[in-house]
Amino acid sequence: MSDHQQKNAVVWFVVLAFVLSWAWWGSIYLFKSSVPAPLYLVLLGIGMWGPGLTAILVTRFVLGERLRTTTINRLGRLRYYFWAWFVAVAGTIAVMLLTVLFGVSQFDFQFTLARNQLNQWLAEGAKVPSFLTPQVFALGGAFLAITIAPFINCFFALGEELGWRGFLLPRLIQTGMGQWKALLLSGAIWGIWHAPAIVQGHNYPLHPYLGVLLMTAFCVLLGIIFGWLRLASGSVWAPTFAHGAFNAVAGLPMLITTPCDWAIGGMLTSLIGWIPLALFIAWLAWTKRLPVQT
Repeated sequence: MSDHQQKNAVVWFVVLAFVLSWAWWGSIYLFKSSVPAPLYLVLLGIGMWGPGLTAILVTRFVLGERLRTTTINRLGRLRYYFWAWFVAVAGTIAVMLLTVLFGVSQFDFQFTLARNQLNQWLAEGAKVPSFLTPQVFALGGAFLAITIAPFINCFFALGEELGWRGFLLPRLIQTGMGQWKALLLSGAIWGIWHAPAIVQGHNYPLHPYLGVLLMTAFCVLLGIIFGWLRLASGSVWAPTFAHGAFNAVAGLPMLITTPCDWAIGGMLTSLIGWIPLALFIAWLAWTKRLPVQT
């Protein structure tokens, strides 16, 4: 396939992925006030399938290829699934420690968020078991986030990864731009794609517009790691599992540390959160794991 065909497919993919997701998010935003919060989050999650659906359409009808070119039909090298889980969990623990070390937040041994949630349920007349103390609530939630939730989150995560790492990243590399440029460009596109959700207050509630830039920088860093998992494992499922794991543990700092400006610290999406991500990328480059030898 010629470079022109590859570039044409990339343009089709980027335009359609943005149109599908942004149109969906825009439409549900109009009804935000009349939709229960849990349902609204599910509807937002459906928008994550914009890139995946676009990858299917462009692969089949623009390029005329089978979906196996996205590597959705194979698991690849299994050892990278450990890395997918480990980086998410270790990175989250690292950013919490760094946030406390820098004095931006503190560990909340009273588990205030969990306590408030339990009190709210009691006020609403819910029957809360006596064993469900704030400590059990917080630690149990952390356990589920680390063990089970990554697998559950894979459904929504696949909607993104099938597009960004299953389709876009390999196609950019095939245009001849090289792995590093492809990783950086695909990550930047991925970050900008989040803009409608960010300006609605997600991830950076105190900085909805500055948050678009912060999210883009974060996605460039995380996209390098996800891209490494895709290229090294040979399968889109490895970054999908990593994406599910990152989403699962993203809220742990709110359970375990005191509130802070989440744009500055506490979470991997914050400025402090970029530190462990950048260090891991530096380690990948230093050990010659990046660029991946294919």
